[in-house]
Amino acid sequence: MSAPTSSDGPGDEQSVTPVRFEVAGTEPEAAVRDLAGVYAGKQWLSRRTEGEYSYRYTAVGDSEVSMRRSTMNGFLRGASTPGNELVMGWLTSGSGVPDTLRDRVPLRIGQPTLFAAHREVVFVAADYDQQLVHLDRRFVREVASERFDVGTRDLRFDHLRPTESAAVRHWRDSLGALSRALREGGTDSLVWHEAKRQTADAFLRVVPPQLDRLPAELLHPRQAKLRAAVEYVHAHPEDPITIAELARVAGLSVRSVQESFRRTLGVSPLTYLRQVRLDRVHDELLARDPRTASVGEVATRWGFAHLGRFSAAYAERFGEYPKQTLRR
Repeated sequence: MSAPTSSDGPGDEQSVTPVRFEVAGTEPEAAVRDLAGVYAGKQWLSRRTEGEYSYRYTAVGDSEVSMRRSTMNGFLRGASTPGNELVMGWLTSGSGVPDTLRDRVPLRIGQPTLFAAHREVVFVAADYDQQLVHLDRRFVREVASERFDVGTRDLRFDHLRPTESAAVRHWRDSLGALSRALREGGTDSLVWHEAKRQTADAFLRVVPPQLDRLPAELLHPRQAKLRAAVEYVHAHPEDPITIAELARVAGLSVRSVQESFRRTLGVSPLTYLRQVRLDRVHDELLARDPRTASVGEVATRWGFAHLGRFSAAYAERFGEYPKQTLRR
């Protein structure tokens, strides 16, 4: 499942509040009501499988970090939209696919997986026992700023990035410390505060943020409006972005946006978008396993519909064809 939604913005005040609740039942209709309510979900469906139907969902912690467990003897499917939380989850039994629309990568038993939080997803799961950790984006950003040159950029994470065993062990150790801190001190204690910061740090080791290096020309204060448009491109390259949308983000006219891109960056807005998409494809191909990934799948995910033109543009930018990059 994906993260709950929130209307909090970058400038909103946010207090830390305790999180502790449980929902459980034996009817599919009640599961849809309870679980979709937790995740502000829509179009959720649950049904019986073999055996007696049941579900249970528990959460404990605070609004910055909370540990959760979701179990169901039955089938669940639903849609979830982006929210203000990052969710790491893993199965201890059963099966599930967190994104059936695009990635279609099944969860593996015991393997922590970051759920896609930058776009709407449709998930499915059946007869499962799942552990989850919810981390507030703002809190993760605060911890990340101590380790990375974050600046004012949105944190972007590759939820398909292969995990390193040492980072996973560190993550599991941090959760053990987090659980002990909760039992021994509660959410108002210093030990809990330190443990949840260590958990956020461990999260950043498993999935380090991808920080795009913006063109140096955008660092000058007079380029603030153009920078807003460029940062929007870097935050949403897989979306069907239009020049009118960039103009709205930058607070400029369509013509001014076009002129600003050409004058400062030497390309049109849509050419710049294509370059960013090519860079994302290149990064993903380097990280993916050639035995399980395909160039077409990756290219389509980043907005390239015509694979022939994509391949030619890729070769022009990187000096090799995408299949060569994937096989490295």
